Parts: sequence; structure tokens; C-alpha cells
Amino acid sequence: MAVVVVTDSAANVPAELVSELGIVVVPLHVLVDDRAIDEGVDDIEIDYGSSAVTTSSASPGELRRAYTRALARSGGDGVVAVHISRQLSATWEAGRQAVADMDAGDRVRLVDSLSAGLGTGLPVLAAARQARSGAALEVVYQTAVAAAGRASTFIVVNRTEQLRRGGRLSTAAMFFGTELVTKPILQIVDGKLELREKARTRSKAYAKLVAAAVEAAGEQGAAIAVQHLGAASAASSIAGQLDERIPGVRELVTAEFGPTLGVHVGTGAVGVLVVPGGCG
Repeated sequence: MAVVVVTDSAANVPAELVSELGIVVVPLHVLVDDRAIDEGVDDIEIDYGSSAVTTSSASPGELRRAYTRALARSGGDGVVAVHISRQLSATWEAGRQAVADMDAGDRVRLVDSLSAGLGTGLPVLAAARQARSGAALEVVYQTAVAAAGRASTFIVVNRTEQLRRGGRLSTAAMFFGTELVTKPILQIVDGKLELREKARTRSKAYAKLVAAAVEAAGEQGAAIAVQHLGAASAASSIAGQLDERIPGVRELVTAEFGPTLGVHVGTGAVGVLVVPGGCG
């Protein structure tokens, strides 16, 4: 058998790659008028600007069942579970509780991706490809940890109000966010979302986003992902610029932000995720 990689739906891994690599995805939840909707399972129509829409993590029980099934599927070879940053969601802590409730020894390993969206998804892909090649549990685990440690995440949002309301911005960023910022450029640092800089126009914000990604990628090749919510044209343009400006792009994934992230980043958000060295 082979090691099985598990993640949560906030990783936004495209469905075709989930199927190809045998990744197990545990749904997170969107709460609309106190009704819980499973991301990636149930149809969701969301008013992303509504304060009545919130999100919740997977429960320890949901994760325990997923880990147990994945461990059985691996034939005992093991499970590596890569989740959204513990600073942004309770999912990793729920996973820790789930593992503590299992009798699996060290056969289920948890990885904090220190990011969200495809900032989680790219380390998931790196681990899943190692697993598919027949790599041992420790190798798959260390591959995910290393990719997460190398990754950089940058996001342009229209407003920080939803992120501040949901407690996803640090205290310093919240203070900075009270200024009249036309287009904030955010970054994830040590798993926390922070305000990197500001721009007065959308085009200047996108230029800063591209520049940050090019700098983070370095000269030795990188895996790149571009995500958006209702900004397909901008995401396509940014992806093209990154492909031209970053030497040795090893992978370029584009996707929309899923609902659990969309609730917080808002319509019009565009993110770029970079893993120097790639996710092969």
C-alpha cells in the first residue's frame, strides 16, 4: 500500500489533482443563518459581504473518522494530514485531538501548513506526490513540513473589514488597517495574516503582489499558485506575468478561493502562493 495524505477543504486543491493523487479532503463548514453547509459537498450560495455568514472548522470526530479511514486505506503505512494554519482556524487543534483519541501510535502525522488556500494545497501536493512514489511515512511528512516552511503567501483584498471582524488579522495589522487603505496587500507570516503594505490603486496593488511573489520565488525554480474570488481576469493576467518573470516555474496552479476562505477575504481578492524549489 502507500501513505495517504489528508487535508481540509480550505486547501482548495483542484478536484482533478485530488482524484489523481488520492488525497482525502475533509470538509470545513460555512454557517448561513445557523445552517451548517459542508464546503465541497453541499451547494453553497453566499453573500460574501454579510456579517451573518461565518465559518467553522471540522470537528475532532470528523477528522478522527477521516484519519481512521485513510489509515486503513494505507494498509498501515500511515497518514500525513496537512491542515490550514492553526493561527487561522481551529482545524489543526481538532486534528490533534482526533489523533490523541486514536490508537495509531505515530502512524498519523499532523502538519501545520502555516498558510491557507493553495498555500496549504501546494505542500499537500508535494506530500501526495512523494506518497504516490512509494516514499515512507517519515519522508512524506518531512516533504510536507519542508514545503510549508518554504512557502510564501500574498493576498490583495478590497477591504480588511471581514478579516478584522473574524479575528484573522494580528493586532498590529488591525491597527494599521484602520487607516484609509485603498487596496491592502496582506501576507502570511508564521501562520498569521499580516498587512504587508498598501497601494492607492488596484493596478499598483497587483504590481506589488507580483513583485513580492517574484522576490519570494528566487532563481532556482518554484511552484506557483494564483487564487481569486470573482477576479478571474486579474488572476489570469497575474499568472501570465509570474510565468514570464519567474525563472524555471515548475508548476502553475490557478483556482478560486473556496467558500470558507471567501467569507473572510471577500469578493475581488487575489492571492499568490509561492514554494521555492517546487512541489515535485
